[in-house]
Amino acid sequence: MQNVKRIVTSSVVMFGLTFFAPGNVLAHCDSLDGPVVKAAQRALETRNLSQVLMWVQADDEPESRAAFEQTLIVRALSPQGRELADRYFFETVVRVHRAGEGASYTGLKPAGRDLGPAIPAADKAIDEGSLSPVMSLLTKGLENGLRRHFEEVITAKHFNPGDVIAGRQYVRTYVEFIHYVGRLHEAIITPAHGHVAESAAADGRH
Repeated sequence: MQNVKRIVTSSVVMFGLTFFAPGNVLAHCDSLDGPVVKAAQRALETRNLSQVLMWVQADDEPESRAAFEQTLIVRALSPQGRELADRYFFETVVRVHRAGEGASYTGLKPAGRDLGPAIPAADKAIDEGSLSPVMSLLTKGLENGLRRHFEEVITAKHFNPGDVIAGRQYVRTYVEFIHYVGRLHEAIITPAHGHVAESAAADGRH
């Protein structure tokens, strides 16, 4: 198990984060409290667009720059105009960012969404400059998942040869265990590309 933990901490942390909780792994770049909107807020406060441009592709820089300049003009007109202009700018940069990563845009999501444990742990690790929050989450999840599937297949393995129903139960647990291990290995060796993993998780492909 120690060898498995070392594999997780060195490889899965970088490449397989979306595997362990596919139902809960969501991008937070489209949230009002996500990193893209936060960058957009800082850009408006400092009138420095570079903090936003790092989140978009080079080809999308003109659209982002135009939205920024228009927002600065409109937000100076009135408090109401400021609110609407800011929202327009946030939506523009988030949409452009997601398009650059090959992801669809379905509008800004509210702040405070439940993103599951993985994304907060990853953000915390980056903020603290330490992998500890992620390693703790993933190693615990990996060990629990492997142990559960393994114990199920070992328990089901001891059936009477003539008991077809029990034999089918063993086959089911066997297949689940083998597939689980296979998906773990795939997560370790497969790099994550932008929002591709998010789309796969949303579709149940993991």
